[in-house]
Amino acid sequence: MDNPRNVTPSASSRRPSGPQGTRLFSTDELNRLADEAGAASTGSASVHEPVLEGANAGLEGRRFSLRAGRQTIGRRDDNDIVIGDLSVSSAHAWIMNQQGHYVIMNTLSTNGTFVNGKRVHEATLKHGDRVRLGQVEFVFLTREPGQRSPMRSVAVAVGVVVVIAAVAALAWWLL
Repeated sequence: MDNPRNVTPSASSRRPSGPQGTRLFSTDELNRLADEAGAASTGSASVHEPVLEGANAGLEGRRFSLRAGRQTIGRRDDNDIVIGDLSVSSAHAWIMNQQGHYVIMNTLSTNGTFVNGKRVHEATLKHGDRVRLGQVEFVFLTREPGQRSPMRSVAVAVGVVVVIAAVAALAWWLL
């Protein structure tokens, strides 16, 4: 009778392993797994966790969540955000959270870093800014499209109160 715990896989499904049973992967398998799990995110954009959302064909809609501290962006596999496009340098740029503001810094890339069409060495990002690394373009999001900014709602409320107060003062003066 076969014991299910001692079933040995066939030679074709057997994966090489180290002395302690650690699974070994080929470079192609690791790249495929990294692409599936990588820094890409489907999470919602927020002020506390902004995202870079791909705007080019091939990256369109793909999101990369940004975290506190410094993240590296480039073509090399050791970057925090890996972009497999030849127009992107191996170590293209840094993106950093500096006291609640996200700053992108070009790291001497060949094809440059652009924010809203302007070549930059360093720039503070705002919601909706278009960031281009070589020929790859992203949109910096701090909220979901269609969501209003909380400050805008406050500004509208203050504006309504000021208009009502002005109308009331004018009515009092005329009476």
